[in-house]
Amino acid sequence: MLTNLISISLGAILVENFIFSKFLGICPFMGVSKKTDTAAGMGFAVIFVMALASIISYLINLILIPLGLEYMQTLSYILVIAALVQFVEMFLRKMIPSLYEALGIYLPLITTNCAVLGVVLLNTQNNYNFIESVVYGTTAGIGFLVAIFLFASVRERTEFSDYPKCFEGFPIALISAGLIAMAFMGFTGLKIW
Repeated sequence: MLTNLISISLGAILVENFIFSKFLGICPFMGVSKKTDTAAGMGFAVIFVMALASIISYLINLILIPLGLEYMQTLSYILVIAALVQFVEMFLRKMIPSLYEALGIYLPLITTNCAVLGVVLLNTQNNYNFIESVVYGTTAGIGFLVAIFLFASVRERTEFSDYPKCFEGFPIALISAGLIAMAFMGFTGLKIW
């Protein structure tokens, strides 16, 4: 059991990283990654939403499947994610207004972040039990945090680097993201026990 959880964790963080391997959640990844502090804030918000969405979606499945309402899963997942993001948004507005302002439009975009919906759909598709769902949701969020923080660090450094004028702004960001994604491809053959 423990080796299975470690395998799920390392897979979600490194091997099947939602940003660099599955290419899910790119919109907030590109939009909020200009500074490491806002990237970390977004990463922690995504961890929270992914973990809670995994828990609640698993519990919803316990109700929907016996009733034969599997076709309602995606709709219920979207409603759960939207409610969680509203909770996070209200919390940040009240408790950490500077982070709320820094995240701007990208905070409500967690609602439509395909990485959050992807984690709950993959929990269902992989038939994970409750513990595996929670571990996968949490570590997928940690993988998102690692990706966005790494990328924000690189973007901060490229701000003061010399490169051709045609690469200024978004082009150098795309090239940097591609290079980091290629580095993450090195984890593809990783095997645990």
